[in-house]
Amino acid sequence: MVCTAAAAFYSAGADSHHHRRLAATPHAMLTLFHYPLCPHSRYVRLILGEYGIAARLVEERFWERREEFLLLNPAAELPVLVNEGDPPIPGAAIVAEYIEETYAGQNDEDRLLPRLPGQRVEVRRLATWFNDKFHAEVSGPLVTERAFKRHMTQEQGGGAPDTDALRAARHNIRYHLTYIGWLVRTRNWLAGDRLSLADLAAAAHLSAADYLGEVPWNEDEATKNWYARVKSRPSFRTILADTLAGIPPSKTYADLDF
Repeated sequence: MVCTAAAAFYSAGADSHHHRRLAATPHAMLTLFHYPLCPHSRYVRLILGEYGIAARLVEERFWERREEFLLLNPAAELPVLVNEGDPPIPGAAIVAEYIEETYAGQNDEDRLLPRLPGQRVEVRRLATWFNDKFHAEVSGPLVTERAFKRHMTQEQGGGAPDTDALRAARHNIRYHLTYIGWLVRTRNWLAGDRLSLADLAAAAHLSAADYLGEVPWNEDEATKNWYARVKSRPSFRTILADTLAGIPPSKTYADLDF
């Protein structure tokens, strides 16, 4: 099943302020196996959007463990990027590195991963913080309990939401918001002076929680203002257009001014 958002291809170059020059781009169309509310899939979609890279989005219910999907990624995890002529590229962090190595331009200012080793360490540290720690403590439990389990059979792990897991996620998100606020009070963006993979990772996971109305934005004004900046970028447009059957987005989800 192809995600409806796939038709809404866009280019970051439409806004000169957000334009990123790309390296020579392979002619083959990329295909991204994703699920709309999967935070790691959203992370990759934002990276593609920032670089203005068109991709065909294929919605994958990873919990069904389709044989064809297992051939792409035996771990049955999203996202998986497919580029004709290359092996399937599984996992958000690996996909992000692949895009940087294959599509990013030579100018350091056009890259989401800086060239200087020290700067790269900080970007990777924070991207890992959100893709691993935030996901384990907040976004993963929220989307699993409130969205994914609705479609799973008992054998697949479905059933009623785990209220303890939801309670813990709602508690944990508060200190993560405080941490983001501290970072952006001392820097222009999360990892430094420019937007990077760190910002996209954090925003991707927060956007999934925000879709469900699970982000207490009044906890930290600096975090809220930073998220509004990221949310206003052209790369976020298809993310904000996502809708899930039976689970409408929160009232301010697509509101750029909250």
